[in-house]
Amino acid sequence: MVITVASGKGGTGKTTIAVNLALTMTDTQLLDCDVEEPNAHIFIKPEITETETVTIRVPRVNEEKCTSCGRCKEVCAYNAIAVLPDHTLVFPELCHGCGACSYFCPSGAIVEVEREIGRVEIGNLKRLSFVQGILNIGESLSPPVIRAVKRHINHTKTAIIDAPPGTSCPVIASINGSDYCILVTEPTPFGLNDFILSVEVLKRLGIPFGAVINRCDIGNDKTARFCRKEGIPILMEIPFIREVALAYSQGVPIVDAFPEFRNKFDGLYSSLKKFKARKS
Repeated sequence: MVITVASGKGGTGKTTIAVNLALTMTDTQLLDCDVEEPNAHIFIKPEITETETVTIRVPRVNEEKCTSCGRCKEVCAYNAIAVLPDHTLVFPELCHGCGACSYFCPSGAIVEVEREIGRVEIGNLKRLSFVQGILNIGESLSPPVIRAVKRHINHTKTAIIDAPPGTSCPVIASINGSDYCILVTEPTPFGLNDFILSVEVLKRLGIPFGAVINRCDIGNDKTARFCRKEGIPILMEIPFIREVALAYSQGVPIVDAFPEFRNKFDGLYSSLKKFKARKS
């Protein structure tokens, strides 16, 4: 079973839920797909045993063959190529590696070369398998790194994906193909607004989901009311506790600092197992 933990906005506690759920479950794999700023490792502290480079294929122009016809520029949807009268410029940072320019070049002047954009790190903490992606500084194209992380999903285990926040392309790349999604939110106007956006995305993708309301006692009840109105199961509610926030700031998982919270995450795990049983 592949479970993605997502949120419409940052700072709602998405990584907290993913990490503590992974530590509560047995025979689990945790994949950090928030590749622009992965931080699950701060709490897991895994032993990294393997590193892989992530590359995309970008165009290289052979000026001797190039006729400056402009066909490559026409088919590039990302403005990564500019054609001048006597020279063709390639902007690798804008390229998405789709290959259209080399495919449609009538003179065969374009070849594709590998360009490194990030890496995948693989490790473990006891029986917990861990994979994270890291996008190189200055790069903007994170989905290829996310897909590289997801290629390591072990379908013999329960895989938990920590997705990036928001509803943009990196989130879609992380969520797509999941069996279930946990949406983490907070009971504030901004939290509810972005939660609704995430709900619409998941409905369009056809992925079942439920909500976890973090810091449930600091805002209003509009988020809970929205969930009841839309038939969205509230899987867990976590009150604001200063000591929990302090443990988080020190990189200590909740279930390690406060063993009584393990019951809450056990309950969340039980809800997911019931969903899996109904699906089978």
